[in-house]
Amino acid sequence: MASGSAKPSKPKARNSRRSNQRKSPDSGRRSSDALDAYTAKRDFERTPEPAGTASHKGDGNSFVVQKHAASRLHYDFRLELDGVLKSWAIAKGPSLDPAHRRLAVHVEDHPLEYGSFEGVIPQGQYGGGTVMLWDRGTWEPVGERGADYEGGHMKVRLRGEKLRGVWALVRMGGKARDERRDNWLLIKDRDEEALRGEPEAWLEENAWSVASGRAMEEIAEAKDAVWNSEETGPERRKG
Repeated sequence: MASGSAKPSKPKARNSRRSNQRKSPDSGRRSSDALDAYTAKRDFERTPEPAGTASHKGDGNSFVVQKHAASRLHYDFRLELDGVLKSWAIAKGPSLDPAHRRLAVHVEDHPLEYGSFEGVIPQGQYGGGTVMLWDRGTWEPVGERGADYEGGHMKVRLRGEKLRGVWALVRMGGKARDERRDNWLLIKDRDEEALRGEPEAWLEENAWSVASGRAMEEIAEAKDAVWNSEETGPERRKG
């Protein structure tokens, strides 16, 4: 785990996509189309969220987790893939305990610029509420099907400031599949980074921003539009 007294650090340089992270020839076009849903839901004259554009390179490997106090508190888990951030909303937040399978509802793709967003979305706008940059880092696929997004089964190794080790993202099927929602499960692998116990206590111990060191209440009270995570922020809060 990251030290509570360390200053926020810039993400490591992105590595090129591994050969088993397959990318289709028209991924640039598809990623552009994928942002239509994101753009349609937002008024960028009123929200500080980035409008963004899809990257046609599609070779990055960043991931971010944003804690989002919208109508319901949840955590948005995002993986860079095909030039956008593939996104899942996790109501209870990630758990380091492999016994706790977290429901992860697939939501619209987000632009890569969203990966550094922290601030307050105005009430009345889509997703209105406080957003914290809770974790960030890089990811890589594990095994030949590690990046099988289309097949609904991903196994990835995270190298974040809070989330590390191997994780699985699996699309649910059968009776658990809801035609109105694309339901997946986020599951921690049984490795050296796993931690058994109450996930709520671990989340409470790690309730600070990796970009600014602030708590949700501090971000909400400041009401600054965006904290630029590429700039040096204040010292991260201890504990």
